[in-house]
Amino acid sequence: MLCNPATPKSRLFGSVSKAALAVALAASLGACANKPKTDDITGSIRNPFATVENDPRRDAERFGDEYRRNPADVQVAMAYAQALRRSEQHEQAVAVLEQATIKNPKHQGLAGEYGRALAEAGRLQQALEVLSRAHTPDQPDWRVLNAQGAINDQLGNYKAARNYYKSALKIAPDEPSILSNLGLSYILSKELKLAETTLRRASANPRAEKRVRQNLALSLALQGKFEEAEKIAGGDLPPEEASANIAALRDMIRRQQQPRDLPPKQS
Repeated sequence: MLCNPATPKSRLFGSVSKAALAVALAASLGACANKPKTDDITGSIRNPFATVENDPRRDAERFGDEYRRNPADVQVAMAYAQALRRSEQHEQAVAVLEQATIKNPKHQGLAGEYGRALAEAGRLQQALEVLSRAHTPDQPDWRVLNAQGAINDQLGNYKAARNYYKSALKIAPDEPSILSNLGLSYILSKELKLAETTLRRASANPRAEKRVRQNLALSLALQGKFEEAEKIAGGDLPPEEASANIAALRDMIRRQQQPRDLPPKQS
């Protein structure tokens, strides 16, 4: 599942499904709750180097009060839904945005938020359908294209995903969030060198956020470049936490390399 220079990639990645890669990273490494946001969603991988920026519960309570006072206000509905998404209350966010969309069916910004919320709730096909209404071919929105690409990655449609990313990059060249998604797309398809190159390019941008560097650290760790991965991760995490995450990745690789018991031969 994870790549080590001494171990064939096909064996490691072939031991589990691509979808299980995300589950294994989250379960084995205790990845924290700030999973990739769908305004720059990065496929289905949860990163063990991720950090939590802040606790959104207070915002959810505040915007929830405003929403109950004025549920017809589109901006309040979107702000409330964003706070709910950050606090992992995805189905509630979907419900808020669904009602707002019914009342404002032609609001493209609202459609974009609704589509992203659907994606985070795991309703991927519905998310794609909604996002197709969030912009038009003559006025494309790179953020929507980026989200459409990430959803296709989660569905395993890597070629389609990368076409969306390329279209997004034509509008926003060198945008680190798009490049970060593209890098994770390469991880999902086991093209780790391309992933590293793309994520280095993203991380070199002064506007790159922490999670872009965390994704680079992940791509390096998956190739067995643990020392550099720990150094990069340590720029955003406490040294002890970065070291613990690297140790967990090493352990996961070691366990994946252990031979499995073969079933007895039939006589």
